[in-house]
Amino acid sequence: MPDFVDQVVLHIKAGDGGNGCASVHREKFKPLGGPDGGNGGRGGDVILEVDGNTATLLEYHRRPHRKADNGKQGHGSNRDGANGGDIIIPVPDGTVVKNADTGEVLIDLIGVGTRYVIAEGGHGGLGNAALASTKRKAPGFALLGEPGDEIDVLLEMKSVADVALVGFPSAGKSSLIAALSAARPKIADYPFTTLVPNLGVVTAGETIFVVADVPGLIPGASEGKGLGHEFLRHVERCNTLVHVIDCATMEPGRDPISDYEAIEAELKAYGKLEDRPRMAVLNKSDVPDARDLTDIVRPMLEERGLRVFSVSAATHDGLKELTYAMGEMVAAARAAVPVAEPTRLVIRPKQLGDTGFSVRMVDERTFQVTGAKPERWIRQTDFTNDEAVGYLADRLERLGVEEELTKAGAKAGAEVIIGSMETGYIFDWQPTLNAEAVHQGPRGSDNRLG
Repeated sequence: MPDFVDQVVLHIKAGDGGNGCASVHREKFKPLGGPDGGNGGRGGDVILEVDGNTATLLEYHRRPHRKADNGKQGHGSNRDGANGGDIIIPVPDGTVVKNADTGEVLIDLIGVGTRYVIAEGGHGGLGNAALASTKRKAPGFALLGEPGDEIDVLLEMKSVADVALVGFPSAGKSSLIAALSAARPKIADYPFTTLVPNLGVVTAGETIFVVADVPGLIPGASEGKGLGHEFLRHVERCNTLVHVIDCATMEPGRDPISDYEAIEAELKAYGKLEDRPRMAVLNKSDVPDARDLTDIVRPMLEERGLRVFSVSAATHDGLKELTYAMGEMVAAARAAVPVAEPTRLVIRPKQLGDTGFSVRMVDERTFQVTGAKPERWIRQTDFTNDEAVGYLADRLERLGVEEELTKAGAKAGAEVIIGSMETGYIFDWQPTLNAEAVHQGPRGSDNRLG
């Protein structure tokens, strides 16, 4: 099981609304007590909230499925069903939320306390008491609860750490982060000991920052060789880069300058990292040969504009100076970035004259109706009850669907689809609906939508 996760797919399901209740009040000596069915409860929402105490997405890697509570069904005696409980998913500050299927960025969550409803619970169905009117005094039906939203989202941490330690495998990055902080990464003398970043908290005077031991890069990483793209994605989220250079390597064809240039070439080929401040750390200075090599390499790196530090993770030589130098770079990088404002949720009102639905002609015999209201009404209708179907027909006519179908060229018997072409409700349209006309006949015999 990994101990570091900065990107995860969450499968989210909001709660379904509870069904309304169709009930008639029964009491001794009151045979016509009237409808008293209560409304169904609303389904719970799924909410993402920025939490200052959350620094990883590991919990969602382990448990990627999250579901809010369903609303409860209504009851007789005008008792409404209980609403389903919301669930709040805490995420780190700066989490980017994307649609896992399309890659569309839904929101960038910034600022502790910022909330975003990622999936809305379904509306509860009305009971027959709420559906009663002067024209329909005793409805023999109730509305169904609406299903809650369901979506797969990709959560991606925008910032992993302040400082990224980059370098070849076995350059001593894990040993260095262990010496600088309380982190205890896995350390061994073979390539790719580190497969995921190790994070350590470092204090330099009043500056506290996070250092990431990024897994070792190799030539070709920018082209995806090894796990290059994954590794470089971690580097991209740090504001300061520190080259950790092994001055005691015995591998043929390698030396500190060629190692630095190889890693720098991969960073430049990947792009997006040109503006990051850099410094170089010549590691393993406790080895005699490495100490001599350090004196030769230092001026060559300084000519390239780098601040250079000679350290030993084993003996802790030079670590204090390195720590404060990194703290200065982090403080400068933070000061250069404007203070992030909490994410503002924009509410856009409907345009004046917006009917809330649209009608389009698919072909001469087929028409499609789309819109939040008609699609929700379809989901809430019990099509086994003809009276409920008649009520739906009245609602669609009052909304203006019949008029728009006529304008679009629909004629009697045309096939009308409400919703998507794949999953929408299909019926044969009969342009005889009239909301003012009250259906006469036995309850349950209203059959105006075929």
